[in-house]
Amino acid sequence: MSAKMKVLLTHDVEHLGKAGELKDVSGGFGRNYLLPKGFAVLATRGQIRQAEERLSALRRRTDAGRKDAQALAARINGVSLRFVVKVGEHDRLYGSVTNVDIAEKLKAQIGLDIDRRKIDLEDPIKRTGTYAVKVRLLGDLEPALNVIVEAEGGSSVDEGPSDSDVPQI
Repeated sequence: MSAKMKVLLTHDVEHLGKAGELKDVSGGFGRNYLLPKGFAVLATRGQIRQAEERLSALRRRTDAGRKDAQALAARINGVSLRFVVKVGEHDRLYGSVTNVDIAEKLKAQIGLDIDRRKIDLEDPIKRTGTYAVKVRLLGDLEPALNVIVEAEGGSSVDEGPSDSDVPQI
């Protein structure tokens, strides 16, 4: 029976742990698999100290990134983006408004360069109206912005008849 050995994981290993964690594994598993593949190193005092320093630096970077993301979320939350597009019957758009269009409009309107993949739009917008669209920043940070899609050259049906539609007597 092989003895247990302490290893420090250098990579995430499924069913064992994440990089930077200290684990007790069987001697055979460590010597024959983890160490030769470079997934772990023997846990010496120096290795453990280095891992702790790396983890604390990672935590500091993550905290700084979270503060930046919260500031960005505050700027995005509640912003209204207005799209004026050509429409056909029943307020259906000729084309659609996509997450790429929203990202470009966001950059043009308030100067924020947001990756289009972070804009949570399940399907492209194909009708006029107002839509709440979330932007995924970090974990639970999902500010919402309003996307208003209007018909070109007039108002959409949702707003009701205008004065020009009412016959004059």
